[in-house]
Amino acid sequence: MTTAVVIGSGPNGLAAAIVLARAGLDVTVVEAEDEPGGGMRSAELTVPGVVHDLCSAAHPTGVASPFFSSLDLQDHGLTWRWADVEAGHPLDGGRGSALRRDIDATAATLGADGDAWRRTFTPLVERADQITASTLAPLVGIPRHPLVMARFGAMGLVPSNVVARRFETEEARALLAGLTAHSIAPHTRWATGALGLMFGLMGHARGWPVAEGGSASIARALVSVLEESGGTVVTGERVTAVPDADVVMFDTGVDQPLAMLGDRLPRRVSRALQRWRPGPGMFKIDLAVDGGIPWTHPDMALAGTVHVGGTLEEIHAADSAVSAGRVAERPFVMVCQQYVADPARSNGSIHPVLAYAHVPHGYTGDATEAILDQLERFAPGTRDRIVGRAVTSTADLQAHNANYLGGDVTGGEMTLRQTVARPRLSLDPYWLGVPGMYLCSASTPPGGGVHGMAGFHAATRAVARL
Repeated sequence: MTTAVVIGSGPNGLAAAIVLARAGLDVTVVEAEDEPGGGMRSAELTVPGVVHDLCSAAHPTGVASPFFSSLDLQDHGLTWRWADVEAGHPLDGGRGSALRRDIDATAATLGADGDAWRRTFTPLVERADQITASTLAPLVGIPRHPLVMARFGAMGLVPSNVVARRFETEEARALLAGLTAHSIAPHTRWATGALGLMFGLMGHARGWPVAEGGSASIARALVSVLEESGGTVVTGERVTAVPDADVVMFDTGVDQPLAMLGDRLPRRVSRALQRWRPGPGMFKIDLAVDGGIPWTHPDMALAGTVHVGGTLEEIHAADSAVSAGRVAERPFVMVCQQYVADPARSNGSIHPVLAYAHVPHGYTGDATEAILDQLERFAPGTRDRIVGRAVTSTADLQAHNANYLGGDVTGGEMTLRQTVARPRLSLDPYWLGVPGMYLCSASTPPGGGVHGMAGFHAATRAVARL
């Protein structure tokens, strides 16, 4: 029987393993940590009974993923839960805006820009399935829906601050900026507009749900599908040499195939991987908050995700500082309140809150107080409600996940070149140029996120080549 080994059990590794197992291969997934899932793990980090997500929290790409949708994961124990507000964005003075599934309800929070928001997102939502299928696939080649993607590309390939010119109010511009900030890049960079539009589109079309019981529920469901398909997962074992198998999938950073394959890599592939630039890092704190965060804007208490960073100009300045190797005095902070949609994660009135700041790659400082200062800015009294905390540095992230080099959770810096040529310009960017060897991590198309599509595409090509 043809054998396959998948190194790493993140969403892409498990997706690749499922495709290979269903194609009849004898598949083993090898995970260095004691439990599978990569970023899809959960634990009681602060107060007993309070469940925190170790990395991935809200999952707009998960619920939108064509591959996940094909697996009937609900039959394997996964339940998605939605908050009333998908993403909130507070501003000074108790102002703010809120992204809801309903476009009209979102427009109602944007004042004079309500109609402009409708005109921008309604045509996208009407073509949501086509746009999602095309953007979650490799960009090199003929898109599945060329006319739809030509229209989307005309809107999104420009910098986000150009897209923001559609709006006049701080509320609408800031809401778009918060969506764009998931790219962790200056908003003057080409193609950042597409990121903001995509996250807004997903919020309106499918929402930003959380997994009931914690993000580990997604991993458990995928493992269940894999085992049902005949695959096996081995945990607590770190791979240091190329496994003896017909197919090897690297769900890791680009450093792992470089180190393991060495001179076996064709020169063009080796050079491309060596040139690959990692992205900025993430500094995370998990908080146990008695009574939740006391936001001054009421919609923020209803939101599963809150983008904390102020105006578009402030967010752009913060991410520009990170790109230049500095932490802004007021960093952009992503806050996830998963308990709003999934109350069982709380222990009575004590709720789990995840907050992370964008920091430079490999950042060795402590951003805890800068994060808390930003929370206090829009929710005075937050510090007084914190009854437990756990801090995760960029080094901690890398130590527990081979994908997160220097705290980079996106699989590489989001430049235009590294978005299109990910990790190299090729019709098959997953193949490493060595028979049977593939890279299937977030460093390949379509990039970061819990969607499994990189693993799906890599394994589909491996099966075709076999």
